[in-house]
Amino acid sequence: MTTILTPAQQAAQMVDSLGPEALAQAQAYTTGNHWLLLGGVLVSILVAFIMVRLKLLDRIAARFARPEGFLATFTVSAGFMLISALIALPWTLYTDWHRERSYGLSSQPLGDFLGQMAIGEGLGMVMGGLFLAGVYALIRKTGARWWLWSGGLAGVTVLLALLAAPPLIEPLFNEYKPVPPGEVRTALEQIADDVGIPKDRIFMYDGSRQSDRFTANVSGIGPSARIAISDVALKQASLAEVRAVTGHEAGHYQLGHVWRYAVIFPLLAMAFFFLLDRLFAPTARLLGSDARLDEARGLPAFAVVGSILGLLVTPLTNTLTRVGETEADQYSLETVNEPDALATALVKTAEYRYPRPSAIEEALFYTHPSVEKRALMAMEWKAAHPKAAAK
Repeated sequence: MTTILTPAQQAAQMVDSLGPEALAQAQAYTTGNHWLLLGGVLVSILVAFIMVRLKLLDRIAARFARPEGFLATFTVSAGFMLISALIALPWTLYTDWHRERSYGLSSQPLGDFLGQMAIGEGLGMVMGGLFLAGVYALIRKTGARWWLWSGGLAGVTVLLALLAAPPLIEPLFNEYKPVPPGEVRTALEQIADDVGIPKDRIFMYDGSRQSDRFTANVSGIGPSARIAISDVALKQASLAEVRAVTGHEAGHYQLGHVWRYAVIFPLLAMAFFFLLDRLFAPTARLLGSDARLDEARGLPAFAVVGSILGLLVTPLTNTLTRVGETEADQYSLETVNEPDALATALVKTAEYRYPRPSAIEEALFYTHPSVEKRALMAMEWKAAHPKAAAK
């Protein structure tokens, strides 16, 4: 006699198939990530304290006859980013390289990691320096409402970054190629047609260079928008799983999630700058800095306020992201209709995102709904649409 499992039992069985050792490792890795959030704030405070005590930014600013000029502000801002990265390098090596390798989530050589980090820091110095120079110009020119104007500048910057990322930035870190002809490409082109994505915007990339995670993503806006699937996913997934995952990513595109974030981020930036306006002076005093809000040499205090507020707002941003992920799962189920494949593909991500967190842990720290919850959603869809699922 065949036992018919409920959707909840099916989802639990999928998660249990990972085995107790793998689940324990995933839990340890995920819990460690939560502590790293706090550790990152403490490192930010330490870096700021060192920079203020050694007057590193003051020395850079002192080299300019007009320390409040655009070039001086840009140089001090870029210098802040470079010096911060160098001081925090041991922490970065531990969190982003050693720890990933120790959990079997990456095999990237140290030299390649450092090379890519250097590229990222170089881009950050240029783009971040320009952005901060703009913020300081607004502080000096727009008076008490500078935080409102700076939030608008953040919104424009985000849109430009979204537009530029796929064609200009992402290829600096990975090689993107069209998915080769075959049944996988045919299936993906069908999904692309359904959501109006040009067929030349579906790529595979060498994500295994940095990570062994099973992943895919949608990036860009307008003419630069594209769906990209890591070679890890293509190697480990069945055709049905590739269809299900791509349907999920197509859902992000079709539902306009990137535009949602393009609206929300400037609002959060305005709130941050508003609070920074009130918190900068006491923070600077605690660090021992005499910098004013409109001086780039006060960036260490700026960074401390930003890191603390960023930690506090994490539950909110995570909630917004989880909503989008649930909507994309639903879209995949409704359009691609591969509930079993979506569930099994999601279970493959459990190695770096513990599939059974508590409700509080998920609400505070998870950017995606728990894997078991997402698998349950897929199984419930399957149970509610037996004829469609059997096609």
